[in-house]
Amino acid sequence: MVTLNFTAIDFETANGSPASPCAVGLVRVRNGEVVDSFATLFAPPAGHNWFHQGNIRIHGIHPADVADGPYWHEILPLLLQFVGNDVLIAHNAPFDMGVLRASAEAIRIGLPNLKYACTVQLSRKTWNLDSYRLNSVAYRIGIEEFKHHDALADADTCARIVIASAKHHGVETLDELLAVTGHSLKPLRTDI
Repeated sequence: MVTLNFTAIDFETANGSPASPCAVGLVRVRNGEVVDSFATLFAPPAGHNWFHQGNIRIHGIHPADVADGPYWHEILPLLLQFVGNDVLIAHNAPFDMGVLRASAEAIRIGLPNLKYACTVQLSRKTWNLDSYRLNSVAYRIGIEEFKHHDALADADTCARIVIASAKHHGVETLDELLAVTGHSLKPLRTDI
């Protein structure tokens, strides 16, 4: 029986600061199937809440879209409640985990001792592609169109990459997938 369980996560940021998230998408996977999701726009933490034109061009989120909240300090507890004790998975995970760490620190909220893995790394050990960008890997697994740089669409695509990778390798758990691709989980918190 497939017991592939995790939560995929994707952030969009307002500017070049990792403490400037303005959107998050979360997709829960149980037994190799997408079962739930959560996504929202929100105002980034104070001091990091300005929008760079380059970021706006990428994700299309404008200051007016988040001006009335909710605010990151309201969203982070909801995010953590949704994740629970799950392993987090992200495409280019060092970026998303850096955003989670920096933005939690910006509002002085401690993070639980979660673990994470990266679908860029899993994809490199699963398929031989010219590019391992999210849209390239998505195309390889049969997702020809999705709203790239929409946090929920990106998290959903990330989740489906893990599912497809597990099927490709003939494994049924995240631990087996990590083992067959030569990867291990990394700690979200670097202070322990």
